[in-house]
Amino acid sequence: MAWTRKQKRLGVIAGLGVVLALAAGLILTALRDQIVFFYSPTEIAEAGISPGTPIRLGGLVLEDSWQQDGENNVFVVHDGAGEMTARYTGILPDLFREGQGVVAEGSVQPDGTFLATNVLAKHDETYMPREVADSLRAQGVWQGEEG
Repeated sequence: MAWTRKQKRLGVIAGLGVVLALAAGLILTALRDQIVFFYSPTEIAEAGISPGTPIRLGGLVLEDSWQQDGENNVFVVHDGAGEMTARYTGILPDLFREGQGVVAEGSVQPDGTFLATNVLAKHDETYMPREVADSLRAQGVWQGEEG
């Protein structure tokens, strides 16, 4: 039995649909752990994230923890239940402060510290990323306004 042009066209379209669905499934499977905007120090400890895995660390900069030597910065990020020492080489954003919300991109090192490649600080006096605020509010550390 010979296929008509219409049947061939439908077969090609169906085949492409299957390939696209398979590709989307593979991409979502590969990114399932990276879809999270950030991890708090407690979540990093609980998740057992392997050293070198690129992630985002979010929380508050612990008061009196920031040490700066030229462009070398060391500070502690906490969420009320846990804390993690972060290291960053470079110029921090002007709005970086102790006691303020921060999200750092980088990876956990074998010694348990966090090596940041990028540091994001809040942009005005009232802003905190929703995910950071929700996490801190759940821990009972931050009581700021909604939104």
